[in-house]
Amino acid sequence: MHDNPPNAQPARAAHHRLAPLTLHGDHELVLRVMPLPADVNANGDIFGGWIMAQVDLAGGVLPGRIAKGRIATVAVNQFVFKQPVSMGDLLSFYARVERVGKTSITVHVEVYAERNPADVQVVKVTEAQLTYVAIDAAGRPRALPRD
Repeated sequence: MHDNPPNAQPARAAHHRLAPLTLHGDHELVLRVMPLPADVNANGDIFGGWIMAQVDLAGGVLPGRIAKGRIATVAVNQFVFKQPVSMGDLLSFYARVERVGKTSITVHVEVYAERNPADVQVVKVTEAQLTYVAIDAAGRPRALPRD
């Protein structure tokens, strides 16, 4: 069973199944990337660690905007690989802020792969929840700006 993007915005004619710019009305597209041959493991799939690194980059986009300065990843609360990622897949990373605390921000990230260019299919391959903390120049937690 494929996890197709819910509430995908309809696009023009031939592109009706490409990954949309938003999901669920509240997940924002924050990164698109295509794995390279160096990212393949011995089984021919993309390394899980490479995907985790991309999720961390994507997950930090919205907290970085909110913090208006340095942030650091402090927790990977949940990480689920739903399907393998293959060479040629175009990955779209969507993020939603779930919680904003005094110094920390928790984000939910969903990753979809566009595969098979001749008959495009979009499937959810990964989802994760991460927590970031705003830090000062010395690397200590600092209060998030309130504006």
